[in-house]
Amino acid sequence: MTTSTTTDVLATYARLADAFGSVVDRVPTDRWSSPSPCEGWSARDVVAHVVTSQRGFLAQRGVDATTSHPLDVDEPTDTEADPRVAWHAHDDRMRELLADPAVAGLEYDGAFGRTTVGRTVVAFHGFDLVVHRWDVAVAAGLDERLTDDELDMLERSADGFGDHLYDDGVCQPALPVPEDADRQERLLARLGRRTPGRG
Repeated sequence: MTTSTTTDVLATYARLADAFGSVVDRVPTDRWSSPSPCEGWSARDVVAHVVTSQRGFLAQRGVDATTSHPLDVDEPTDTEADPRVAWHAHDDRMRELLADPAVAGLEYDGAFGRTTVGRTVVAFHGFDLVVHRWDVAVAAGLDERLTDDELDMLERSADGFGDHLYDDGVCQPALPVPEDADRQERLLARLGRRTPGRG
């Protein structure tokens, strides 16, 4: 039987994944190799990172999230793999897993104490889905606006990460912003990202 906690986790993941997938679906075919705000990473690399980081996290908990559509940023198994196909196959698998209370409710000792797989997917990997959605959009030349709820979530996450926000592999150091910067631009600058056309 699906618990309310499992339902909440799945619903939150699905909302964030739907928005990420919407950007993935709008990337022009000739822009997958375009550079993203993540230094050294193309749009394709960012999608690969999102997929492989979620798979890797679950694998560490003994959960197999692999599919028949590999897309690995470190050791590409198929450099011609369509990121759209790989993302949607992965997304389907994640929804299947998170619908299972035995997976979503699986407890483990994390960096911030005892938690569950579901909470981590929503908190940490949810943060990734929002921030990297913007990264992919920038690489594709799309103007992606984050919602107030998403900005709230990113701010809470950044506050919760504390100094770990700038650990290696998380975010680059915060950047200065113009005085007329809006909330999204200021928050992205805090996460080490410069809004295109703003210097």
